[in-house]
Amino acid sequence: MSSNSVSISNKLALGAGCYWGTEKFVVKDFQKLFPNSIKKAKVGFMAPNPESALKNPTYRQVCSGTSGHIEVLDLELSDAKYFEDLVKFFFQFHDPTTKNRQGNDVGYQYASCIFVSNKEQESIAVKVKQDVQKLVDQKRILSYANAKVETFIASYNQFYEAQEDHQEYLTKNPNGYCNHRIRFKDWPSADSVN
Repeated sequence: MSSNSVSISNKLALGAGCYWGTEKFVVKDFQKLFPNSIKKAKVGFMAPNPESALKNPTYRQVCSGTSGHIEVLDLELSDAKYFEDLVKFFFQFHDPTTKNRQGNDVGYQYASCIFVSNKEQESIAVKVKQDVQKLVDQKRILSYANAKVETFIASYNQFYEAQEDHQEYLTKNPNGYCNHRIRFKDWPSADSVN
């Protein structure tokens, strides 16, 4: 495999509200836990239904909530083994129970979504989402606003990169807007999710 080819199994995108916070929590905080796990990361837009979405949307068009896109962090993992840990971490830094909303950010573009690039990723994402719902049902996660996990899982597709001043925004602007936070620190062991 040439050095510039990408293993599709390592590609994914995450929508968790404003992409500035998603980028910060994944690129900085997740990598503190799993050093060198992220090979590449860019913020931008992806549509769960690309056939009906606007082509080449601008930030303003996405912000209108009518382009059919979600603000995402597009990722390439250094190794597919990090995927499950990343999906679990995704559920720890945002609220997946507030449909099309994270805090003050309201609209379709702020939906909770995992864009997967193959069946293996899909099955892991579905299982982790089901585990999160069980933990909510058992009242073992109490830091979400509602009782139903609204995250949806879609196929990875055309990614539109956001403008350069939005890349690494919270690194460049440490006091910039971010409504993400760690909602629960320790993930229960798999055998305790019944």
